[in-house]
This record gives sequence, structure tokens and C-alpha cells, in this order.
Amino acid sequence: MSQRIIPLHDERTSSPKLSLPGEAVQASGLLRDLHHRPLRDLRISVTDRCNFRCQYCMPKEVFDSHYKYLPHSDLLNFEEIARLSQLFVNHGVKKLRLTGGEPLLRKNIEVLIAQLAQIKTPDASPLDLTLTTNGSLLTKKAQALKQAGLNRITVSLDAMSDDVFKIMNDVDYPVEDVLQGIQSAQDVGLGRDALGHFSGLKINMVVKRGTNDQEILPMLRHFYGKGMSLRFIEYMDVGSTNGWQMQEVLPSHELIERVGKEFDLQALPSHSKGETAQRYGFKNQWGQIDPALGEIGVISSVTQAFCADCNRARLSTEGKLFLCLFANKGYDLKSLLRSNASDEDITSAIGHIWGLRDDRYSELRAKGQGLLLDQGQTVNAIKRVEMSYIGG
Repeated sequence: MSQRIIPLHDERTSSPKLSLPGEAVQASGLLRDLHHRPLRDLRISVTDRCNFRCQYCMPKEVFDSHYKYLPHSDLLNFEEIARLSQLFVNHGVKKLRLTGGEPLLRKNIEVLIAQLAQIKTPDASPLDLTLTTNGSLLTKKAQALKQAGLNRITVSLDAMSDDVFKIMNDVDYPVEDVLQGIQSAQDVGLGRDALGHFSGLKINMVVKRGTNDQEILPMLRHFYGKGMSLRFIEYMDVGSTNGWQMQEVLPSHELIERVGKEFDLQALPSHSKGETAQRYGFKNQWGQIDPALGEIGVISSVTQAFCADCNRARLSTEGKLFLCLFANKGYDLKSLLRSNASDEDITSAIGHIWGLRDDRYSELRAKGQGLLLDQGQTVNAIKRVEMSYIGG
């Protein structure tokens, strides 16, 4: 089957430098955007490189041997990331998630984690520090990550079948090596929240109809009873390079119907406002929810938009702030950092940017406000930032 690849929209060099707002915005923890959404979650991309070539994220046809990655001097250094993170926490952020590309490719990533683990919230509440990885380097890195202060980890795994998994990662990487990484993470305790409670590792599976949806039940059978959280993510129209089509989306409600034919599920309440996943627990033989069996979640950003409660911002690997996974522009915080701007000035800039936030792409897509063509089959030519640049 032929794959339609759209040329890359390179946001890395197109954002204008920021100017400071005329009116100062203080860090009060009460920051709200135009839809009254708070800022609670910051996702930090630490590298634009990855050793996988998943079609939904970094297709080989675009990210080939000729693709020019950012030079190291353009990346935020660890001290800059830590400084910005503290300023975001002052504004109300409760969770920091490190992403990529593949974040474990960033040299000495455990040094950054140790710096972030020292950050204090204004009310001295624990900060949730987590990381998303493809698991390829996890066996080697798990102990160092835990010792550095990482609370939790999420591993991306799109199939149990080795043949299907190799099709998905497109670099012939074996599923067994990822499973070994997951076991290593579990062995060192990378499944505890900021309060020390064991909540299980998270496993993320992007579901693409006709490619890996036959792997849903094998995935569940493998992880059932292991106390982990398995998240199924609808294949999304992120960026401009993956040739996304609506017919390749498996709606979450259909996925739950499939799963319910084999497993006895019960809906669970959200952990917190703004949580992206709809959660389901497994019932045991007595009809009671048993956390030891694990849980599943579905992330339905295509068919059931959750923009109304979105409290996430994203910091790119070279210091641009993006307000939505589907954004088409970023705000250059690195230029402020490297122009010797004060913490107060940068805090004010962040507050001003978030205060004017109006992003709700998935909600508008669902309402059909000019974002889809051909009866929902293809996305139009809106140029959006690539997921590999700002993390998932």
C-alpha cells in the first residue's frame, strides 16, 4: 500500500523572538487562559532525535539519513531547562514530563532529572516527575533514572507481535528488548507517584486501524494481572508528515466494545481534572475492581475531544513554548533566557502567553469548522508542528 508523505513544516527556525509584555504578570498559581483553563502540566522535549522511525511520528521517508537535526548548541542546556521548569512550577505546574524524540538519547539525561527533582512547588507539595520512552534504552538506564529522582515512566509499545512491532518502529527493533526494559523499570520501582504510592507503569499503544489494531487483545492478555496501566491512543493527525486519514482511526468506543467481549470492565473516575484518558478497571471473579489486575485507558483526542479541560503546555528541545499538540506556532523562550532576561521577565512572558491561549484544535475539528475535507477522510493543508519536535 502506498503511503502519502507531506513535506515537513519546520517550525524550528520560524518563530519570531519574543518581546516582553508591557504589563507584568506575577506567578500566583492562578493563571488561566481565555477558556479559564489552568496551567498544570509541562511536557519538555529534550531531543529531536529518535532511534525508531514510527510512521505516525517520524516516518523514514522524511527523517532519513539526510535530515538535519538541531545542532547541540541550539538545544536548551540542562540548567536552562531546570530554570524554566521552576518558573512554570511557580505558575501552577504540578507535573513535568520529559519527552523527545527519544529522551534517553539525550546524553546524561539523569543529570537533568536530578536537577528537576530538586524543584519545589510554592506550597511544598510533591512534584510529579515522569518520562515517556520507547523503551529501547531502558534496561541500561532504569536504575540511574530512579536514583536521579524520576517518579514514574511511560513506555510506548505498539504491538506484542514481533513482526507487527517491527513494522510499526520501522527499524527492525525486537519487541522482546522493550519488554526487558519494562521489566527493568518495574524492578527498580519506576511506577511510584510523587507521594511514593505504587501506581504501576504506564504502557502507551497508538492504535492504527488496519495496521496494529489486531494487537489490542494480545497486549491486554500479556499485561493483565501485572498491575500496570495500558493506554490506547487514537491515531492522531499530528504534524504534516504521517499521511493521516480518518479511516485509519479506531474510535475508542469501538475498542472498548472489543475488549469488553473478553474482559469484565468498569469505568473509573479521573484522577484529576484535565486527565486525557478515560479509565477502566478490571473486575475480579467476585465482580469487584482489583487494582492488582491493572487498568486500561483510552485517549480519544480524535473522536471525543477533551480540549475544554486541557491544562498542558509543551516546551520544545530548543526552547519554544507550544500551547497545543496540534499547534502551528511556538513562542521563543530561549531568546529570553539567552538575552539575560530576569526570572521576573520570563515569568511575565509565560503568564502573558498562557493568558491569551485560545487553542482547541480537536474540538474545532470535531465540530467540522473548516479543518477537514473529503467527508473527514483527509486533513487540509494546515501546517502543524511535528510531534517528534514537541513530544506526545
